[in-house]
Amino acid sequence: MLFTWLMLGGIIFLLAPQNVTSKFQFAFARIFRWPLSIGRNITLSARMEPQLTDVVSRRKYNQLQNYLANVTEELNCEHQKAEELSGLRNRHPMEGAGLMLAEVITASADGFIINRGQNDGLQKGQFVLGDNSIIGTISDVSLRTAKVELITETTSNTAVQIGELKTVLEGDGKNSARVQLVSTKHKINIGDNVYACKKPGLLDAPIIIGTVSQYSRSKENPLLWDITVTPACNIQELNDVAVIIMNPQK
Repeated sequence: MLFTWLMLGGIIFLLAPQNVTSKFQFAFARIFRWPLSIGRNITLSARMEPQLTDVVSRRKYNQLQNYLANVTEELNCEHQKAEELSGLRNRHPMEGAGLMLAEVITASADGFIINRGQNDGLQKGQFVLGDNSIIGTISDVSLRTAKVELITETTSNTAVQIGELKTVLEGDGKNSARVQLVSTKHKINIGDNVYACKKPGLLDAPIIIGTVSQYSRSKENPLLWDITVTPACNIQELNDVAVIIMNPQK
């Protein structure tokens, strides 16, 4: 009898509209916020390997590497602008932007649920940072919580640039992402930085999103590259993130 009722409940939720299931997901995450956070912290602690006291942790190293990549790209952009404008100075690319810090309540293959929402100025489409790198965008938002669509999800499509090449990054659902339909005339190297492109009203400067970890000729079309991109940080180990809010209300 219990199995029958549970099966019936599952079918009802499966057929329910997305807005109803989203509200239920937010409510569940809010009600069980503390137990879920404690369980996630315990899981991450169990995964962590002991670190030597005389070296920097891997996460801190990745943070510094991502920060350096972002500053380098900003410098390149500013140098190009300076040449185009004959030395006239512009404002800093991220001037006027705000960062809303948030804690990860739950994490799954479908994305993150964070403890910030509309009351904190969050909106759909805003970029989310983890360890100084883009990890996704806000895909759904309630008053107090929001859902983050990760760049590794199959539904994710992000405009990116590799050097001077501009293309689209798609999640593969396996903790990485892919770039396809790129002509083999473009030179690609393992280790090349991949940046999220500027997006008016949401992102004023390119920010690192990952690195090229593998590339080969497409099996369907040998004239195209099939490129694998690894995120610039270990997304599944993040406990906190930051949402970029352009021109926040004071």
